[in-house]
Amino acid sequence: MKIATSILNSSDRIESVINLNRTNTSYIHVDVMDGKFVDDNQFSVKEIKAVNLVTKYPMDVHLMVNDPLKYIEELSNLNISYVTFHLEIKKDKKKIISKIKELGYKVGISIKPDTDLGELVPYFSDIDMVLVMSVEPGKGGQKFLANTVKRIKELKRMIVASGYNIEIEVDGGINEDNIVKLNDVDIAVVGSYIVKSDNYYRQIENLLRTFNSNKTGKKNEFNILYKLLLGIGILLFILMIGLVLFKKMCYGYFYR
Repeated sequence: MKIATSILNSSDRIESVINLNRTNTSYIHVDVMDGKFVDDNQFSVKEIKAVNLVTKYPMDVHLMVNDPLKYIEELSNLNISYVTFHLEIKKDKKKIISKIKELGYKVGISIKPDTDLGELVPYFSDIDMVLVMSVEPGKGGQKFLANTVKRIKELKRMIVASGYNIEIEVDGGINEDNIVKLNDVDIAVVGSYIVKSDNYYRQIENLLRTFNSNKTGKKNEFNILYKLLLGIGILLFILMIGLVLFKKMCYGYFYR
């Protein structure tokens, strides 16, 4: 599990990035909004370039816009790992994917909570990541939608069946209480839980420790169950051997 820290709700985004440089976050998550695809209008290209000047971590750029190419063409030569656009837009997605790859960035496609997962399948061969929205896109501070866990499990099944190496990222309402439910997730986008606190390092460590402890606990439970079943199997095998030997002894006794 990696953490991508969203600075959308930071009171001072540049200061937040400087603080995040002293943490174990993996990415700086940047939410770009055009006021059309979603109601809000956030993060200009100029602001992204300002973040680029101070961050030591790569950016994870989420384009909540109707016309991604308008923004992508201005994002060359920046410290960016992923550029993600929305499946729901009415644009040539293959062209958008091609442009992102041309700039040397990984490609992500994001889906809203109600979007059919099956609509992603035609793009599996071209993308590196799927960003599953666990809230309605456009506003920070929302609560994690419970049905997201089921959607993630189904998406993971689809990806494994396809044979493609595609990461799963989740964004919206994630905190230390629900991160334990995200076992099939590669990257968790976390905003308010981190940037609204007075200690970014502590919050990120809490998330990672909680997630890893849960995975370790489940692994230990599996190991205990495995050892128990193995022990039962060995016991049954010994009993069967004993029964066979007993029958042979009885046969020899009565028919000698």
